[in-house]
Amino acid sequence: MLQLQSAFGVIALLGIAWALGENRSKVSLRQAAIGLALTIVAAVILLKLPVVTHAFSSINDAVSTIAAASRAGTSFVFGYLGGGALPFDLKNPGADFVLALQALPVVLVISVLTSLLFYWRILPPIVRGMAWLLERTLGIGGAVGLSTAANIFLGMVEAPLFIRPYLAQLTRSELFLVMTGGMAGIAGTVLVLYATFMAPLIPDASAHFVIASVLSAPAAILVSLIMVPETEDRRTGGLLANPDASATSTIDAIVKGTSAGIELLVNIIALLLVFVALMYLMNAILMMMPTVGGNTLSVQRMLGYVMAPVCWLMGLPWDQALTAGSLMGVKTILNELIAYVQLAKLGPDALDARSRLIMLYALCGFANFASLGIMIGGLGTMAPERRNEINALGVKSIVSGTLTTCLMGAIVGMLT
Repeated sequence: MLQLQSAFGVIALLGIAWALGENRSKVSLRQAAIGLALTIVAAVILLKLPVVTHAFSSINDAVSTIAAASRAGTSFVFGYLGGGALPFDLKNPGADFVLALQALPVVLVISVLTSLLFYWRILPPIVRGMAWLLERTLGIGGAVGLSTAANIFLGMVEAPLFIRPYLAQLTRSELFLVMTGGMAGIAGTVLVLYATFMAPLIPDASAHFVIASVLSAPAAILVSLIMVPETEDRRTGGLLANPDASATSTIDAIVKGTSAGIELLVNIIALLLVFVALMYLMNAILMMMPTVGGNTLSVQRMLGYVMAPVCWLMGLPWDQALTAGSLMGVKTILNELIAYVQLAKLGPDALDARSRLIMLYALCGFANFASLGIMIGGLGTMAPERRNEINALGVKSIVSGTLTTCLMGAIVGMLT
């Protein structure tokens, strides 16, 4: 019954996308059907074929190695604060874990690895292959297909660098597709970080994060073309240069990757500090208000009521939907990292194993207001002549990105 509930949710979520979209009469049912079929077939192949699932399970070993390498660096630089041997007896289990010095620095390592893989021309052919597949199956322009495919590995600002010369030429639908692709996925630089949080709760968590990144490409195209369908004839093509081509050597790629990683790491730490503090302040204000149902109000509780029906559509039992809804609300208002941290702290009574897996996919995207600021700033700098249009599509891209990740969660619910 829960699988049928998820199947109903897939149709309902696409219906919500259509209801919230523009130019509804221009939506191509054929294109939407192909997009949905491609997303479901990809999910079946990635999740159900033993050969493929075994291959993706091996990703966990790679992630564990990267995490261990990061821990070696942090323990060398920060000593026991970075995960090294403690010079004293630990009285409270877990009290030795320092988020900023042990888990978050993995972003630096991944940033450098990404820069090296692009400089060594390992990732670009993979990205271009995905772009070719999306262009041939879904009929989108090569440029936006390239950007959407790059979002599997890169963030919402890095991926559009592939098509920077074309940004000014994109149609409104294509521009929205680029923005949705950025909101619907996560960057490889944070994938390993999130996997470390979820590994104790979900078997092969790293593989599921990679699968979610792959599925986000066709799912984002599907939702985007329903909300803002193409109304113009022109299409952009192009297989553009490597965005990291400015690196002149392997050492230079390492230096550039480290510099980019430092900026990202500092931003993550600062945003975490600020947003957790803001949530505390908002909850403190809400505690002064009258209780509802015998309990004090909180941001999580209010957002849980709003997002609970969406979580039910993904296939969660109603008694778990409120808890899951609060996580979706935290992810949308704050960011997905805080939501994953809170999900990792939940006991087995709050969400069962199936619900946790669905939420892993539903939370796997950058669709939040902090990311919107980053996207508007980045795209507005790359295409200043489109800044007003980018601003106008901003909030809509948060909605489309959220619907995309929820759609992935519902599809996983169908298959689980």
